[in-house]
Amino acid sequence: MASLKEVKSRISSINGTLKITSAMKMVASAKLHKAQEAIENMLPYEERLQGMLKNFLSSCTSVETAFAEVKPVKKVALVAFASNSSLCGGYNTNVIKHLSGLIEEYSQTLGAESIVIYPIGKKVAEAVKKLGFQVAGDFQHMSGKPNYQDAAGLAQELMDRFKKGEIQKVDLLYNHFKSTASQALVHETYLPMGMSMDKKANKAEFSADYIVEPSPEKIIKALVPKVLRMKIYTVLLDAAASEHAARTMAMQIATDNANELIQELTLVYNKSRQQAITNELLDIVGGTMA
Repeated sequence: MASLKEVKSRISSINGTLKITSAMKMVASAKLHKAQEAIENMLPYEERLQGMLKNFLSSCTSVETAFAEVKPVKKVALVAFASNSSLCGGYNTNVIKHLSGLIEEYSQTLGAESIVIYPIGKKVAEAVKKLGFQVAGDFQHMSGKPNYQDAAGLAQELMDRFKKGEIQKVDLLYNHFKSTASQALVHETYLPMGMSMDKKANKAEFSADYIVEPSPEKIIKALVPKVLRMKIYTVLLDAAASEHAARTMAMQIATDNANELIQELTLVYNKSRQQAITNELLDIVGGTMA
């Protein structure tokens, strides 16, 4: 059995850890509140904007957009969203694990040289470099602090490369915020846009009757890039909310574990102290009787 001094030292050490995890939980919770409010305000707008685009394209079947054109895939871009720091449970691990699977899958069908990776966050960038792949740029500043300008810049680069034919497909990989205790990993196609399938959908779903000025072509030319830029920004907000939620839960679990361990060690300390006092009393009594 450990000595009283050792047990007391461990209790003191865990108490220090407890204060740190508790403080980190409070900070993450405050950040989560702001991030949650941002994504909850943005999602309805982004969904409504996409709905308008789908309705419009379904009612104007003659109008096409280059960003919905399906081409034979020779080169693919993977945009993975993670964090710059750890201590957030399986948030980064899940993204990196799924990204590794995607890289392996595309490497088998297209070849490793046909994969372009855009890592949003330090952790995923480090993982990509360990896998031996070159990244398309430094996007660490976008993780955790989403802003529309950065999102629009990334979206524009992806749109330009797709339109020029440098890449024929863009996939997004990120965590979707459901609640503080639940985040779902999402893998979806960003480009080409899935408008061809939407046009074949039930026409009853698309009942909007639009009066278009100046022309459908000009409306599509302005609306599609706006939708694509907004999508990247929404994903950034979603990923940030998921990160803060995952860190809040991780720090809560760590705090609870520390509390339990302190209780167990305190019980051990009290038992050891009681045993030491009993032994001293027995020595005194034994010495007196002698």
